[in-house]
Amino acid sequence: MIKRFEKYKGIHPGIVLERELKKRAIKQRPFALSLDEHPQTFNAITKGKRGLSTALALKIERELGLEEGTLVILQAYYDIQKVKEKEIQPTPDMSVLSTSLFWDTDINKIDWQKQYRAVIQRVFERGNEDEKGEITRFYGVEKVRQALEESKARTPYTIYKPN
Repeated sequence: MIKRFEKYKGIHPGIVLERELKKRAIKQRPFALSLDEHPQTFNAITKGKRGLSTALALKIERELGLEEGTLVILQAYYDIQKVKEKEIQPTPDMSVLSTSLFWDTDINKIDWQKQYRAVIQRVFERGNEDEKGEITRFYGVEKVRQALEESKARTPYTIYKPN
């Protein structure tokens, strides 16, 4: 892989491709048509909404004079990054948490990583010891402590430490 593309590991190859086309002042639509590709498909790829096939990646690389396999490798790194993100962002054990804690929201739409402060505060205000323990296990003692210190709640919290 070309060294200048090393920094793009984990970024969708279409976004890198769009930047490369802009840098070379090449318009997307004529370029897509020159590759016998639908402009809509090509646009979806450059916006990161669609994966880049190996066959199309090779056509693009030839046309732009890029090292063979660069875009394919970027697609592979992007796919790896997506799998890692899914592994990193699991949900807490939902059999322990009561859905009534989250009565005002769809529990399936909670982004457990982005909304951690609100989740931690809610569970420590209204949850039982098992629920507090599960949230502490899921986020870790330090993250729970930090979130509770940042909250402006009046009630002092006791952080549950699992055995």
